[in-house]
Amino acid sequence: MIRQGLSIVPTAQISELLNIRKIQFESQYFTCAERDLAGRHADRVQYFASRLAAKRAVLKALDRGESKRFLWLEIEIQRLPTGQPYVVLSNRCQDIAAMLGVTQWLLSLSHTRSYAAASAIALHQVPS
Repeated sequence: MIRQGLSIVPTAQISELLNIRKIQFESQYFTCAERDLAGRHADRVQYFASRLAAKRAVLKALDRGESKRFLWLEIEIQRLPTGQPYVVLSNRCQDIAAMLGVTQWLLSLSHTRSYAAASAIALHQVPS
């Protein structure tokens, strides 16, 4: 392990953003693929809250706080057919991860009615 990030997001905050600024909020923080996947979930609020928590956790692991808002769309949270979430980075985020030596991510998402949480662990390959 080289870095770890943890984030908790109140679902009420996401619900309010989705009600007030739905299109703007979704397009500012989530890729097209993430927005498409949201349509398959019964609870969009928990879906977006857990993905936002995951992105915040990844940013923390990359040592880039929320002040780097331009990076939101360069982090994509996808899932395997098994349901396991995984991180896909692009552009500057991918460059930052490469510079730090990150070769793999471990990602865990969880949510309740009130909160969503995510843990992101950045790993690097140990030379043999």
